[in-house]
Amino acid sequence: MADDKTRILDQVREYHRDRARDEFIPGVTPVLASGAALDEEDRVALVEAALEMRIAAGVSSRRFEREFARMFGLRKAHLTNSGSSANLLALSALTSPQLEDSRLVPGDEVITVAAGFPTTVNPIIHNGLIPVFVDVELGTYNTTPERVAAAIGPRTRAIMMAHSLGNPFAVAEVAELAEQHGLLLIEDNCDAVGSTYQGKLTGTFGDMATVSFYPAHHITMGEGGCVVTDNLALARIVESLRDWGRDCWCEPGEDNRCFKRFDQQLGDLPHGYDHKYIFSHVGYNLKSTDLQAALGLTQLSRIEEFGDARRRNWQRMREALDGLPGLLMPEPTPGSDPSWFGFVLTVQPDATYHRRDLVDFLESRRIATRRFFGGNLVRHPAYRDREYRIVGELTNSDIITEHTFWVGVYPGLTEEMIEYSIDSIREFVLKNS
Repeated sequence: MADDKTRILDQVREYHRDRARDEFIPGVTPVLASGAALDEEDRVALVEAALEMRIAAGVSSRRFEREFARMFGLRKAHLTNSGSSANLLALSALTSPQLEDSRLVPGDEVITVAAGFPTTVNPIIHNGLIPVFVDVELGTYNTTPERVAAAIGPRTRAIMMAHSLGNPFAVAEVAELAEQHGLLLIEDNCDAVGSTYQGKLTGTFGDMATVSFYPAHHITMGEGGCVVTDNLALARIVESLRDWGRDCWCEPGEDNRCFKRFDQQLGDLPHGYDHKYIFSHVGYNLKSTDLQAALGLTQLSRIEEFGDARRRNWQRMREALDGLPGLLMPEPTPGSDPSWFGFVLTVQPDATYHRRDLVDFLESRRIATRRFFGGNLVRHPAYRDREYRIVGELTNSDIITEHTFWVGVYPGLTEEMIEYSIDSIREFVLKNS
């Protein structure tokens, strides 16, 4: 059997090598905004997990959680089926009755930014809490500690914000604000794995952080996400919420780790009720699988390589496009070293051309573009009848909605593709200025 497995995996490697990338043809080959960078070891890992029929969470999942937490220097990581689910679990954990007087309750406020992706905001609303929206800076596309401080009110209990396109917000200062005011902080780190602020990894400043492993992100499992934390009490709540809300912490297929499976009394249940079927939270089933984790493990070994490629591609674009009329260049937050998710551009409102014309030109050349996610989220129909509070003007969020887009810098792009994107942007701008 072992020989059969070796033979199959050797054939998988040959299959991968036979599928060599085609030559890049400008205007024909798509230049994607994001995507997974997959090699033969990734393909082998998936096939090997399939051969072992590891179709539920198991050994690879536990190993990934340990290694991912160790990378951040944190005690716990819990895999889930998406980054969106990770956000839902992290925020929902703050409402757990087990936190007693520290729990968030309906009507409490959570500070966030208006310009971003809805999955940072939606868990606030899903839990009956009130999002408090603040504006961001153009260039860094993050908010400032001053804006966060101005938004703190008598009902403010938490802060939940994303590091925008891999660029950290001033998270040390925001964490200090949170500590001063007794607030909880969740870092949405989905776009920023490997980014640092003041020499420290993003995702390590708050009470919890979330990550996405969708193919667009820094490493991929196809689908998948994770919640990381140093707080064991919060980690236990996240695990319970992820796993149907159960009170038991045994792994699937494991029984009676606590040696009290039939010797407890919880709630109004009879003494000795099977602990595997006692539920302490109104939870979900948001688990991932071992096939996903097997891929994640091979991807994790390349995370520094991927970050280096993102930084190199971003820096090349930044140097080549600097000074073009009508374009606002992106800037890293002072004190940060971003592992960039994309290269973001804002066409100045007084430019001689419009964002849509530049985007149409790039798309016609098969250079994929993306908007800055939802732009100003309060302008979307989904939030029209929802309760929220706005502090200050959302001027920059509105500018982003009208004038901002981004192009790719992910590791799957070749040097030729990056140069083609640069040449195309320069050609359009210089012709229309």
